[in-house]
Amino acid sequence: MSSGTFIPTSFQSRVRKIIDSLKIPRLHWQTDDIDQFLEGLQARLSLDGNIVSARGQQLTLQVFGEPLSPQQVVHKICEDVRRDGLVCLLRYTNELDGKSLNASEIRVPESEMKAAHRAIDTSFLEAIRAIRTNLEAYQKAILHQDISLEPRPGVHLTHRYTPLQRVGICVPGGAAAYPSSLLMTAVPAMAAGVPELVVVAPPTPFGAYNDKVLATCYELGIENVYRVGGAQAVAAMAFGVDGIPAVDKIVGPGNLFVALAKKYVYGHVDIDSIAGPSEVLILADDTADPSFVAADLLAQAEHSPGSAILLTPDSELPRSVLEALESQLGTLSRADLSITSLNQFSGLIQVRDMPQAVSLANRMAPEHLHIQTRSPRDWVPQLTRAGAIFVGHGTPVALGDYVAGPSHVLPTGATARWASGLSSNDFLRPSSVIQYDPVGLLSDGTHAKEVARSEGLSAHEFSVELRMKGESDE
Repeated sequence: MSSGTFIPTSFQSRVRKIIDSLKIPRLHWQTDDIDQFLEGLQARLSLDGNIVSARGQQLTLQVFGEPLSPQQVVHKICEDVRRDGLVCLLRYTNELDGKSLNASEIRVPESEMKAAHRAIDTSFLEAIRAIRTNLEAYQKAILHQDISLEPRPGVHLTHRYTPLQRVGICVPGGAAAYPSSLLMTAVPAMAAGVPELVVVAPPTPFGAYNDKVLATCYELGIENVYRVGGAQAVAAMAFGVDGIPAVDKIVGPGNLFVALAKKYVYGHVDIDSIAGPSEVLILADDTADPSFVAADLLAQAEHSPGSAILLTPDSELPRSVLEALESQLGTLSRADLSITSLNQFSGLIQVRDMPQAVSLANRMAPEHLHIQTRSPRDWVPQLTRAGAIFVGHGTPVALGDYVAGPSHVLPTGATARWASGLSSNDFLRPSSVIQYDPVGLLSDGTHAKEVARSEGLSAHEFSVELRMKGESDE
């Protein structure tokens, strides 16, 4: 099997030199405190962990003149954009993204998206169309439907769903281009019937200047695409600036500053989640292929930061997986970044048995949970806390990332205890429609008056009594 994209020999040589720096933690249930290790890992990966690159720290000092925390940076950016609008948005785009744009340049013209669409490989467009079809089929199938009922004579109730009017989508563009993130957010919104989508992406070669991203926007029919990113883009969509009206909801992944900005503006607008680094937890037994497990661990680690944990009762698998990691790292273009993630945020853990692995998995509530065991579906009913579960040796998480149908925007940092992945239903606003006929009014009105009277709300009581009296007089 292919374990990655093959790269020049000179680069492979450099990678092999740093493979010796691979020190992924290995733990055993008899000798190590696994609970303490996992809790510490989650703490470092949380928003409070403040994982910021050295470049990010240097940029903060350069722009703000002092070593502010990420929370302080986001607070200042959001309030500045809220107060000063477009002028401030453009200033931060220049200072933080290094791109000087004027008001007429931040919106990507349709002609540019059309040109990117024409220039892109047909094989890429075919893949985009196939993925869109898969996403639409799944997202429309799970879409909530209006329900009407008459629970008592004369009482007509409807639970209805209407789509949000305007949704903002964050597309990352720092270290790589992510047309998949655009698909995984825009298509569920479109399936729900959202009429207006706004896309923001940083003004970088991997963001709003990337042909694949722009071609995907054109393919989906998205007209409002802006060359802004980071916390300043989130603030612009939440509060509105000249040329970018405020949205109802902001979705999509991003770095720590984007996540904190979404948290900051929540309440002014809705958001999908406050996501942290990507993570996978693999449950495997002696039937697992070590090369498969290693490849799946690396697929998360290369996000950098990305967490990749193996839980297995098999005594031989951790060693075999480690050997496979060392072998595969030599073929990956992001090997150095992957090693950093493996060393800092990952682990190969031998547990007592599969029930202990299941218990730990439920406690971790991971974003991606991959079961690589014999009879893997037997464990699914017991696994109640995960963003998405991948069943069997032949179901790599990457299929969920790109083509399966559910969105890959999933809860991280143990928030799968209560949160779920983004879906078409998150773009619907439920509301109730209530209508009473005279029969229902006379039946339920007595109870309503009694409770209103007990609460001392005489106007409530009178509003019901007035109508009941009118009906009884007739």
